[in-house]
Amino acid sequence: MINILILSAGTRNKVVQYFRKVFAGKGNVIATDMSNLAPALYDADKYYIVPRMTAPNYLDVILDICKKEKITGVLSLIDPELSLLAENVRKFEAIGTKVIGSSYELCEMALDKFQMYNWLTEHNYKCAKSYMDKEAFYADVEAGRISYPVFVKPARGSASIAISKVYDKETVELLFAHDEGLMIQEFLDGQEIGADVYIDLISKEIVSIFTKKKIKMRAGETDKAVSFKDAKLFALIEKFVSEAGYVGQIDIDIFEINGEYYISEVNPRFGGGYPHAYESGCDHMSLIAENLAGRVNSASIGNYDDGIYMMKYNEVCIKKL
Repeated sequence: MINILILSAGTRNKVVQYFRKVFAGKGNVIATDMSNLAPALYDADKYYIVPRMTAPNYLDVILDICKKEKITGVLSLIDPELSLLAENVRKFEAIGTKVIGSSYELCEMALDKFQMYNWLTEHNYKCAKSYMDKEAFYADVEAGRISYPVFVKPARGSASIAISKVYDKETVELLFAHDEGLMIQEFLDGQEIGADVYIDLISKEIVSIFTKKKIKMRAGETDKAVSFKDAKLFALIEKFVSEAGYVGQIDIDIFEINGEYYISEVNPRFGGGYPHAYESGCDHMSLIAENLAGRVNSASIGNYDDGIYMMKYNEVCIKKL
């Protein structure tokens, strides 16, 4: 039996459904959330309501579930929890549970946009110019190295929360006066692209890449997109992922400007637009199942059709609780 535990399931119903489809006859899919109004819970074989992730007993509760349900692999669907899992890999290993995710350092770098910017520039990847020091930004504006509009956003954050598009110095000053930990980021005016990537947990080799052009965004997530392929982009993703050292499932945001690719952000987890990849033939749940069974996956990069559109729409879950 191969049992998987999905933490902070929230509204990721499709992810839970795909795991159940793949794990049927192999094992159980267990889901958790701190609220019984998280609809994805009800698509799992079994679910648990757990404390808030920041609660002092949270990790012990999760470890107890792993022991009770004989969990083979555990993953989270929210960014802050990725670091918690990575930090406690040994505790999970001690009870026979594999953490499906990247290292603590990479999870933290993904959360910290300025740290990610520094890594990208040090390794010669094209990316948006970023500043924590507004005076250094003003100096570059004066020198003509960057121009308005720019984005002002928290250096640590996700889901496009508290992001402002700014057109002048006065607004930068106002935002910096009211919040700490803000960064200024160059506005990349180009085609936004999403990549769903799986790096084998055993061989550490990239075995699947799916790329899509984003057509419409909503609350930081892809609402409409179309699949495409580009060997140059695949090569860039392979180089970046291998050099950084990610493993498991990751989601990368990229911009294409005048034929050049700029890496924007990385989420070391299933992204909200992953169903597009799955429905197009990039079944990363099966890749995870193979790894948890101790088998290495062979590479199948770009094994999908281009021109496949994804259009999200709302659904409801009705329960008497």
